[in-house]
Amino acid sequence: MATTARAASAGRDRDWEGVRLHVVTGKGGTGKTTVAAALALALATDGQRVLLTEVEDRQGIAQLLDVPQLGYDEHRVATAPGGGEVFGLSVEPKAALLEYLQMFYKLGRAGGLLERFGAIDFATTIAPGVRDVLLTGKVYEAVRRRAHGRPVYDAVVLDAPPTGRITRFLGVNNEVAGLARVGPIRGQADSITTLLRSPQTAVHLVTLLEEMPVQETVDGVAALHEAGLPVGGIVVNLVRDPVLSGRRLTAAAKGRLDAAEVAGGLADAGLPHTDTAVRALLSEAEEHAQRVALQQRERGEIDALDRPVYELPALAEAIDLSALCRLGDVLREQGMA
Repeated sequence: MATTARAASAGRDRDWEGVRLHVVTGKGGTGKTTVAAALALALATDGQRVLLTEVEDRQGIAQLLDVPQLGYDEHRVATAPGGGEVFGLSVEPKAALLEYLQMFYKLGRAGGLLERFGAIDFATTIAPGVRDVLLTGKVYEAVRRRAHGRPVYDAVVLDAPPTGRITRFLGVNNEVAGLARVGPIRGQADSITTLLRSPQTAVHLVTLLEEMPVQETVDGVAALHEAGLPVGGIVVNLVRDPVLSGRRLTAAAKGRLDAAEVAGGLADAGLPHTDTAVRALLSEAEEHAQRVALQQRERGEIDALDRPVYELPALAEAIDLSALCRLGDVLREQGMA
């Protein structure tokens, strides 16, 4: 983690007190599922109950946590430090529609007949807006569900669609406006929209310090603001600290590192210090310096968004439950959870 992030997080309390629905989005390949899982573990620390859910049927959560494929029933998928619990759920449109029909129309076995005749597939394919209402509706129900006078889950984390589709996915009212002006579907859409635009929700964006992910993050923040959806924090994933000092980094970027000094360092370490080895190392150093400069420029774009920024380090080991807990600890240290 960069020194600037550590300094910024010193003495910080939780940034998202009162938020019960954490929506995690980001450009494909930025690690949003990893961040969503780490955030769920961070929120569950010290005895909390958190639901981690996905809506794209990718089974990304199951693969990441090395558990059996998730279904429409909620199951515990991880235990967080301090005894908290993380439950997993994969929301699938057909199951959501059958539950919806039973809830509002008491169809019972008739719902199964509709599925057999293909009506369920037809309904969830021909009307994408209704499909998104069903998917977000299940998440809405989990946030609102109570037992014995208190919420069943202390927080819900949604591994959401990528940034390019997030505003349409969350804009359920706009999607159903032409399909249902009144009735249960419109009423549910209104209720979902109220939650999504309330202080109980935060939409967090995951990015890398690369041009395309950062630009998509900038565009995503603008689109969320325009749609009236609450923008949360920006999580910069896979952060690598510079391996050269400031003076040497500047010299490397200009191709001016001292070749004799590099050769001497290789010799002192007992490594080959041929001209070929030195030239290769100088070339790698120049590329590294250029990448650091690029990251600094892209970080400036992120800082200009004026949102809380969190940094997760690139880990040398494979991402498993232990690594996710470490990443969750980093998010807690920086005040995200």
